[in-house]
Amino acid sequence: MPSPKSSKKRKPEQIALSWDTPGLIAGVDEAGRGPLAGPVVAAAVILDDLRPIKGLADSKVLTPAKRERLYDEIRAKALCCAVGEATVEEIDEINILQATMLAMRRAVEGLRLKPAKVLVDGNRLPVLRIPAEAIVKGDALVKSISAASILAKVHRDRLCLQLDALHPGYGFAGHKGYATAEHLAALKAQGACMAHRRSFAPVREALGLSLAGATLTDAFDD
Repeated sequence: MPSPKSSKKRKPEQIALSWDTPGLIAGVDEAGRGPLAGPVVAAAVILDDLRPIKGLADSKVLTPAKRERLYDEIRAKALCCAVGEATVEEIDEINILQATMLAMRRAVEGLRLKPAKVLVDGNRLPVLRIPAEAIVKGDALVKSISAASILAKVHRDRLCLQLDALHPGYGFAGHKGYATAEHLAALKAQGACMAHRRSFAPVREALGLSLAGATLTDAFDD
């Protein structure tokens, strides 16, 4: 009989998942599907087994300072890594899901080395010419996906600092484009800027308030 302690739920342990495919394995993850503004960003990372990196985890559970430190270490120690983006215009044209898949594909295609297999966080896969596997909660289970999540998150956060300088008054440096109370209040007061995703409902509502008399077709070029 198992002891009461052994029946407790354990924290997931990270695994490499490299045993089933010979060759290089790339982990892929994205950042920025939910925000109302800015591009969606994806990263692809092939780690070097001879240069392990301690502390890799889902970027969402790490502090900003730790993400920044790991970002530099990943860039220094990984065999190769690449970042892909899909623009606000692409998000509005093809929808956020397809734009995310596009950013992931661009990240994989940007790798200097060709992986034998790609491991993608989540339950959907971009169209690739390389064998790929979707892994739910992969950013907590697979080290290369954790590394990709960190690169994508830090890269996008830095882009949001640039957006804050270009479009002051919205608070992009703080909320990173997410629909916080501060951001929604700024949208209502100022309307949308060029960085906002016009296919997202809160942005449409803000534009409807600020563009009196304009139709949705006029405002969004749908």
